[in-house]
Amino acid sequence: MGLRNRGRFIFCVVFLCFFFKPRLSIEAGALSVGKSISGDEYIISEKYGNFKLGFFSPGNDSQSQNYYVGIWYSKIPEITIVWVANREKPLSDKYSSQLKLLEDGNLVILDPSNTIIWSTNLMTSTTSNPTEMALLDSGNLVLRSVSNSSALIWESFDHPTHTWLPGGKIGLNKRTNKSQLLTSWKNSNDPATGIFSLELDPAGTSQYFILWNDSEKYWSSGTWDGRIFSLVPEMRRNYIYDFTYVTNKDENYFTYSLKNSSIISRFVMDVSGQIKQVTWLDGVGWNLFWTQPSQQCDVYAHCGAFGACNQQASTFCGCVRGFNPRYATDYSNLSDWSGGCVRNTPLRCVNNASVNGEKDGFFNMSNVRLPINPQFLAVESALACELACLNSCSCSAYAYNGSCYVWEGDLLNLEQLSDGVTGGETLYLKLAASELSISTSGGSKKGSATGAIVGAVSGAVALLGLVVVLLWAWQKRNFVGRSKAIEGSLIPFSYRDLQIATKNFSDKLGGGGFGSVFKGTLPNSTVVAVKKLEGFSQGEKQFRTEVSTIGTIQHVNLVHLLGFCSEGTKRLLVYEFMPKGSLDSHLFTETRGSQFLDWKTRYQIALGTARGLAYLHEKCRQCIIHCDIKPENILLDAEFCPKVADFGLAKLVGREFSRVLTTMRGTRGYLAPEWISGVAITAKADVYSYGMMLFELISGKRNSDQSDYGEKVGFFPTWVAKKISEDGEILSLLDYRLEGNGDLAELTRACKVASWCVQDEEVHRPSMGLVVQILEGIVEVIPPPIPRTLQTLAENHEHIVFFTDSSSDQSLQTRSPSSGTPSQVKSSTSSTNSRA
Repeated sequence: MGLRNRGRFIFCVVFLCFFFKPRLSIEAGALSVGKSISGDEYIISEKYGNFKLGFFSPGNDSQSQNYYVGIWYSKIPEITIVWVANREKPLSDKYSSQLKLLEDGNLVILDPSNTIIWSTNLMTSTTSNPTEMALLDSGNLVLRSVSNSSALIWESFDHPTHTWLPGGKIGLNKRTNKSQLLTSWKNSNDPATGIFSLELDPAGTSQYFILWNDSEKYWSSGTWDGRIFSLVPEMRRNYIYDFTYVTNKDENYFTYSLKNSSIISRFVMDVSGQIKQVTWLDGVGWNLFWTQPSQQCDVYAHCGAFGACNQQASTFCGCVRGFNPRYATDYSNLSDWSGGCVRNTPLRCVNNASVNGEKDGFFNMSNVRLPINPQFLAVESALACELACLNSCSCSAYAYNGSCYVWEGDLLNLEQLSDGVTGGETLYLKLAASELSISTSGGSKKGSATGAIVGAVSGAVALLGLVVVLLWAWQKRNFVGRSKAIEGSLIPFSYRDLQIATKNFSDKLGGGGFGSVFKGTLPNSTVVAVKKLEGFSQGEKQFRTEVSTIGTIQHVNLVHLLGFCSEGTKRLLVYEFMPKGSLDSHLFTETRGSQFLDWKTRYQIALGTARGLAYLHEKCRQCIIHCDIKPENILLDAEFCPKVADFGLAKLVGREFSRVLTTMRGTRGYLAPEWISGVAITAKADVYSYGMMLFELISGKRNSDQSDYGEKVGFFPTWVAKKISEDGEILSLLDYRLEGNGDLAELTRACKVASWCVQDEEVHRPSMGLVVQILEGIVEVIPPPIPRTLQTLAENHEHIVFFTDSSSDQSLQTRSPSSGTPSQVKSSTSSTNSRA
């Protein structure tokens, strides 16, 4: 072929390709009045072309017949939708549909029949002031004045769907009292409004909530403190974003921007029910930067009714035994578990009627986090609890842990804990008999031969059970015979007894300065805590005498000593078991077994602990100085009643010989100054430690952990004393996780008490008896000085510490709240007569 003919051929091919190729883009990122796009046409954002606007079909289903108008990133290979216009009304044919700017200034979507299915709904005509539609490089779709491009009439940033882009905002319009919602897709293939949403508090506070079904709040950001949201401490360690919170007479809103404009980042209300901040990494894809709730199983009703969540499983959700997914396709293909599960076999229900010898029963689900919304039943045994659920048609499950709880209807938020994860309980799930039977023939009913085999096996099991019961009774009689109480109410155990009870000390609960603690079970099923003592040098007679004295001490806020073991060098103490563990596990950590403490519970813990210490110091025949008060030594029973542990182990101190302790004990961070100076120790050392612990109850953090307070705050106890002396905002001292939910009067009393307890000189500290009176509201105390050893700002405080007219002894000035008249209530200065 000649060069001329070849050139003509190429020209024709190029011409034909151009002629038949559909128009794919609109230049300059704008659409003028009367213009439209449809089919595969799109608009690319002006200036840098970061985003595209056009028709799309969501998900990975190439056969989908649903089309939407949306915005997506143009410079990354993975199609990622950030905004959808007609999310509730999909189109069936994108080529016969249009996105069009009408002459009245409204941007609309027209279906093939030319019906408007979506509109910007501007009420005021803009014909006198022509408008245009534009897609900005921020991803914001706007309607603006042609003559003034900065005059925005409408913008998609005011109507977000599931993605919050930098520069956008999620806020509250104070004039209309309407919140902007960031709402998840229904599932990965359907951008319709899902069940999870993020909103700024409609009540006007500066905190965000994640909601399930517009009703259940299962996450909060905490309030804005000027730099971060109080429950999002990760914001302090941010190097990517700039944050701004705005409040004025018209609106409250939060917005963020990128420090580096080259970074691609977005904030999403995900179909998983989690909010996620992700950034794009070339060659990697979308990288998760931050998410809340951090655990998928903490999302409310994530697995739907009768679905169990497992944090370690690859799919998180699964149906409990006897149930199957309501919508199997959603479960398997779309990761949408909101439909939950349904029973395979209906229950017999009415009076547990027997049909062909089969009755409804219960399947034992062990180590689970129980579902929400249980109902309490006042019954006295596990059997009564089981029968109550069995005979109720609406009862789906029950649990018994000393108290009876039942669930009616759907089970929500059930979590199956993984092996090795502690803190779970046992749920008894009500199922039809056919779901409970174990079949070797694919679930078919067994014949008479199988029945005979089952009967024989049952008889053998019953006989074996009888033998086991007889052996257990013999062992119990032998055990109790050896371990009868011979010294007061205490039981002297042999070392072998405690080895058996603790399964050779295999279940360790914790440890401290006096030794390690193990969980055990006595033959009468009593659960106990066994402490193996270390470093005790007393002779056996002295040890038994001192332990016997401790065993006689009975108080609701002291751990009860049940028995002991003293064989050679082996010294063990047997205590009542505290099911909620120690205070520190609930105050400082977020493990599976921990539970967040509200202010009411914290205040009762503070008051109960003070009462227990006051009893040790002032009510016992011999004054007992604990010497190691800290959250680890405050144990909690099933009702979160505090009980002081390890009392009396440091030293029993007679009142007339109160200043004899000179060997340093205790824990760094809770030690009174006199421990360091080497002077003799009194009960006021416990008062100091109690004050330091009280600061931690208030803040929810270790006093030694100042990282979250920053340079502005410094050491927390000093900050409290400063706020109190300056009449500062007391609620700002409260644990940010409480979101300001605390009694102001109680918080003020607690802050004052804590500050007085940590005074440098023990003579300035109140007795524990006086602490109890202050916390109970019987005695009112004045603001304290800032202790010198904690002081960072040296200010005059002489006017805060007063002297009595009749004595040179320093005392706390207090006033009776009933009379309001100042009076002097002298604090205890001598341990020989330290009474409340």
